[in-house]
Amino acid sequence: MIRPGERALTERRIAVDIAAMTVFAALTAVGARLSFHLPYTPVPVTGQVFCVLLAGAVLGPRLGFASQVEYLAAGAAGLPVFSAGGGPAVLLGPTAGYLLCFPFAALAVGIIVARLGQSTWSYATAGLAGVASIYLFGASWYTVWSALILGRPVGLAVVLAQSVVPFIAPDLVKAGLMAAAAPSARRRLRIW
Repeated sequence: MIRPGERALTERRIAVDIAAMTVFAALTAVGARLSFHLPYTPVPVTGQVFCVLLAGAVLGPRLGFASQVEYLAAGAAGLPVFSAGGGPAVLLGPTAGYLLCFPFAALAVGIIVARLGQSTWSYATAGLAGVASIYLFGASWYTVWSALILGRPVGLAVVLAQSVVPFIAPDLVKAGLMAAAAPSARRRLRIW
């Protein structure tokens, strides 16, 4: 039996969790607006990766994952939260693999931080793992998308040149910024 005080504490915890998830979904949407396009690829450089990594590091695996599912649901429902706008069509475009991996990248970051502890090394390791998972999903989908749109498969060198290599340096910076920002953000939010 739940006592009245315990019920209030549980309801407060749920409200805090939902608010935190929504804040990080909104931050990811803002990160999408911080974007620029390179002339040789339809995949933009955005601030989303930083937000995804930070969501996993700060919220933990469960809430980090859920915040990014919330972000994708908002975009799929038509809200203009993606760098290319909103709507389900974006989730079939060249960036779909990256976007659909966001919950899993946040989950991976959260799991790694939970297992390795809250050191700079663990945050950096988690950030690199999150970026690697985004590349794996993103490049895989980009290969499929390119074959469907162009009507012929593209080679691995082209896929890497258009969907991974140009993003390595900016994403390493984002992972480093996450590793620097996460400890302070976790202390302030005290989510998990």
